[in-house]
Amino acid sequence: MHSVDLLEEALQIAMSSGYEVRQEWMDERGGGECRIGHRRILFVDLSLSAREQLEVVLAALRKSPQLRLLPTTSPELKHLLTPSDATN
Repeated sequence: MHSVDLLEEALQIAMSSGYEVRQEWMDERGGGECRIGHRRILFVDLSLSAREQLEVVLAALRKSPQLRLLPTTSPELKHLLTPSDATN
């Protein structure tokens, strides 16, 4: 599966998990999650490659206690969301 497809899928999961997703040009600053009151906002830097954007989204989702995978979540994305130390 291509990075762009995985990114789109991960963004859908982020939104279904309660994140407000903001895709902005941030001059390669990376983005990430932040909280403002009860709002959970995930900033995704559009100046990054699709793969780098995907890593930002995955990092936030891996930490999310409210992660909600969709019934249509691909096996590849499920694997990417599994913390690497879970297999040790």
